[in-house]
Amino acid sequence: MEKITVGYAMCGSYCTFDKAIAQMEVLKNMGYDILPIMSENASTIDTRFGDARDIIKRVESISGKKIINTIKDAEPIGPKQMCDIIVISPCTGNTLAKLTAGITDTAVTMAAKSHLRILRPVLIALSTNDALGAAAKNIGYMLNRKHIYFVPMKQDDHVKKPNSLAADFSLIPQALESALQNRQTEPVFL
Repeated sequence: MEKITVGYAMCGSYCTFDKAIAQMEVLKNMGYDILPIMSENASTIDTRFGDARDIIKRVESISGKKIINTIKDAEPIGPKQMCDIIVISPCTGNTLAKLTAGITDTAVTMAAKSHLRILRPVLIALSTNDALGAAAKNIGYMLNRKHIYFVPMKQDDHVKKPNSLAADFSLIPQALESALQNRQTEPVFL
């Protein structure tokens, strides 16, 4: 069997980085080849959840590859067929809105656009505080797009953040295998 390459793209939902990176490592241990992609913000901003430099070191250590974090370096992903699937984990509401509108102004949105042009799957592990608010229409739109799949998600704190949804990151391997077979893992909402 030929090794499957996963473009693992990270956006700035910094509070979920540990969960996202843990699943990147699970995929690597399952035998997938990992191509790390980070938005410019995810790869440069230090937050209370960690220093960007340390996060990049972890990601590059797991993948064995340098991160892609520029639009220029992400553009060839599709034409050169560099990935079999792209996982956006975490995917912010901002990135989801850009994907919905066809905006490609980050390495992650360019990677997804470039990859979708060759009709390959993109798996979204959403993490946004406005999923059941302003971002709801984008979720609905993307659920109906070809080659777009979601990691099942749930409210992460229905009392303090009633509009917030986060993917169940532990379901990334299962959702990835389903997306590679052109199937959405069900249920979408847990």
